[in-house]
Amino acid sequence: MGGQETARVDRPVATASPPVVKSAAMRRTFLLLLLAVVVLFALYVWVVRSFTYSEGERAGYVQKFSKKGWICKTWEGELAMANLPGAMPQIFYFTVRDDVVAAGINQAMGERVTLHYRQHVGLPTTCFGDTQYFVDHVRHVEQ
Repeated sequence: MGGQETARVDRPVATASPPVVKSAAMRRTFLLLLLAVVVLFALYVWVVRSFTYSEGERAGYVQKFSKKGWICKTWEGELAMANLPGAMPQIFYFTVRDDVVAAGINQAMGERVTLHYRQHVGLPTTCFGDTQYFVDHVRHVEQ
C-alpha cells in the first residue's frame, strides 16, 4: 500500500484543573465579614443588657430554685404568687446571676418574699439565663 506511514503522536489530554475557590482576597473578605458579624452580635448583646425594658417587684413564695446550665450556670427559679387563699397561684419565672442574691433567696425558701427584677427583652438564652426577668434584690416580707 501506499508507502507513507504517518507517525502517531500521543498528545496529552488537557485536564481542567479545579478553579481556585479561595483566593487570598476571598479569604480576607470572609474573615472580615465574620469579624463584623461577631462585633455586631457583641454590640447587640451589650445594648440589650445595658437597657432595661421594665423593672418592678413581685411578691410570693419561692417554690423552686436551682442552679443549672450546660456551660454557663445561672440560678433559675419560680415564684408562686397567690392573690387569694385557695386560688391557683400564678407562677413567675426568674433568673438570678448574682450568687449573693441567690444565697438570700435560698435562705428565704418557704417564706414570703419580694423580688426586685429587671426585664431585658431580646437577650439570647445561652449563658444569660432562661428568662427575661433578672432578680437583683430579695426582701423578706413580714406576715
